Amino acid sequence: MMRRNLFLLLGIVLFAAAFVGCSNESNMNAGANANANTNMGTTSRGVPTATATPKYTEEQARQERERAKANKETVGESLDDAWIHTKIVAKLVGDTKTPERKINVDVVKGAVTLRGTIDTADAKAEAERVAKETNGVTKVTNELKVVPAKAANTNRSMNTNRVPIGKTP
Repeated sequence: MMRRNLFLLLGIVLFAAAFVGCSNESNMNAGANANANTNMGTTSRGVPTATATPKYTEEQARQERERAKANKETVGESLDDAWIHTKIVAKLVGDTKTPERKINVDVVKGAVTLRGTIDTADAKAEAERVAKETNGVTKVTNELKVVPAKAANTNRSMNTNRVPIGKTP
């Protein structure tokens, strides 16, 4: 048994050595390429430089204000208010727990007001959570009203051949 374990261990060591040796020979340029790429995004002294990130533009803010106005929503004049509105609406659209188009989102000076009617208390709480967790929001006022959807009347007859009372066919 001891001899079998020794051979197994020896086989593993030999396999590992062959693998390391093989990978070093076939990828001689890998180290050179890795070294060449390490200087990207740094200055000549090796100090990291900031990478350019896309900015939210005044034009995008103007378009967001127009969309908000069309939905009877209010967005403040600052670039931050428009950006906060964009982020909250996008999060609500992507969240299956919230009916975004039933929720009006007003943003003025970082303060968010949620208005509208929704079907469940859970959706109301989720919309508030989404707004509160959005970067840049200073305050959330939740004015959403929970109005459960009316159940369809299933007792109504589907007979369309009825004759009104007092009339003959």
